[in-house]
Amino acid sequence: MIFLIILANFAFIMTREYAHNAVELLQRLISIPRVSRQESSASDMLEEWMCSAGMSPHRDVNNLWSVAPGYDEHRPTILLNAHIDTVRPVASWTRDPHQPVIEEGRLYGLGSNDCGGGLVSLLQVYGHFCRHPQSYNLIFLASAEEEVSGANGISHVLPLLPHIDMAVVGEPTGMQPAVAEKGLMVVDMTSKGRSGHAARGEGVNAIYAMLDDLLWLRSYRFERVSDLLGPTLMSVTVLHAGTQHNLVPDICQATIDVRTNEHYTNEEVFDIIRSHVHSEVKARSFRLHSSHISCHHPVVRRCISMGMTPFGSPTLSDQALMPFDSLKLGPGESSRSHSADEFICLHEISDAIESYIRILDGIDIG
Repeated sequence: MIFLIILANFAFIMTREYAHNAVELLQRLISIPRVSRQESSASDMLEEWMCSAGMSPHRDVNNLWSVAPGYDEHRPTILLNAHIDTVRPVASWTRDPHQPVIEEGRLYGLGSNDCGGGLVSLLQVYGHFCRHPQSYNLIFLASAEEEVSGANGISHVLPLLPHIDMAVVGEPTGMQPAVAEKGLMVVDMTSKGRSGHAARGEGVNAIYAMLDDLLWLRSYRFERVSDLLGPTLMSVTVLHAGTQHNLVPDICQATIDVRTNEHYTNEEVFDIIRSHVHSEVKARSFRLHSSHISCHHPVVRRCISMGMTPFGSPTLSDQALMPFDSLKLGPGESSRSHSADEFICLHEISDAIESYIRILDGIDIG
């Protein structure tokens, strides 16, 4: 009994120290502007911190990663991932977004919640398991350009890493496991007419030519509905046509935001759209697919055994670019992301570190 009490006290002190280090590092991150594609200064600081902690980081562009000691290609590998970059601060901030301030247990600052809290928590967990090796390999990756799914982000760096079997992505989920995530496809639709003078009723109006397609997009329902993610959704979010009131427009352009569930590939949805509309359609990219991990995966089962509730996430992350099993799990709340006066609670960071360690300690992913 005395031994168990001593062990519990040691674990409490250890977690408190990890949390202190994580908050201190997050404050330093917040103070450095790191909008997507402009993360170099933040990456410099983080690289220096990892070197001082003996993590021997590798770097490519603004991505940083470290492989835990004792790597063995015959063992399975878990990736711990979070992103460095942030969106631009919205105009309604009432405080300096790059001035980290702690008030009433909250740390305010741009990127504190999305996803600085997850990044610094996972980095502490990675350091812990570097000192307490497991039966699997462990890699930590701080990726760039996540907010814009940029070419020099995770899709650029993954080919440089060893083989990965599964990933834990530290996006803000309230430390509940997001076992599925919607994909994203942006489609540009164009209808063409013929210009003419509006007073004489001349020409062919490109707006009218697109009307039936817009009505179809509004009313169509995809058959395969996900228990976790709901239906695949299409929304017309941008519409451009015309240059002046008396000129019949000869071109109309629309942008369609498509959010796919795990039952449809982006290519499949694009083919459905193309077969039903008369306008020209072109997908900007097919690469941001929906992701899903089985609730029978050992990591998910460990989460459930700890009282966590799996759910499906409507928001996109670097999971969409991971060709292996992944789980989105991190401190903070998605509703705070990209908002003015963004914050993360200090207890969310300490709770996350403790939970990550409990999930990963002794886990067997085969």
